[in-house]
Amino acid sequence: MEMDRNNLIEALIAQGEHQQLDFKFEVSDSKKIARTLSAFANTDGGRLLIGVKDNGKIAGIRSEEEYYMIEAASTMYTRPSVPFKANRWVVNGKTVLEIYIAPSADKPHTAPDKDDEYKAYIRVADENKPANAVLFLSWEKKGRKEGLLLSITRPVRKLMVYLESRPYINIRQFCRIANIKYFTACNILSDLIAIGTLKYIIVDKQIVYKKV
Repeated sequence: MEMDRNNLIEALIAQGEHQQLDFKFEVSDSKKIARTLSAFANTDGGRLLIGVKDNGKIAGIRSEEEYYMIEAASTMYTRPSVPFKANRWVVNGKTVLEIYIAPSADKPHTAPDKDDEYKAYIRVADENKPANAVLFLSWEKKGRKEGLLLSITRPVRKLMVYLESRPYINIRQFCRIANIKYFTACNILSDLIAIGTLKYIIVDKQIVYKKV
């Protein structure tokens, strides 16, 4: 059993950091780690391996304080709180703390930035990035109990025609082809994401939109 556990955690480390996996040598700032919890919950979920250096070398956690820092990040610094599951792995005598965060149905989860302003984050490759206004609005609209009614306006028609021949569009391109302001474009794109007509993807670490 111990060998199986070692193989599993070593296989995870061998993947390197990516959209659903992050290494932390230690946790010394609950607010900072809250941004990672927010990003995983708002995107596709993921794992934190604490006690692992960026290069994949296992250093091991120093004390139980690491777990309590994660707990504080979850309960005190994410809104709404991001739930997590924790496992401890012993590899070559060193303990790695695995934190699993599931993708959330209760988006958006926010966390404080460096100025203590609460923002929603998403996971982009191996980084946490603030969600833009389109995503934030779409999450809020999905949570509305009264539902959403979308009118097929001229900008919506122009958008759909554009996406018939192109794989995706960014918000500034939409503003230009539809001759609309940024705020209007945000509202339309968020409506279309909320009703499942569009989805966001990441291209060259930028948020763009495509048909579902």
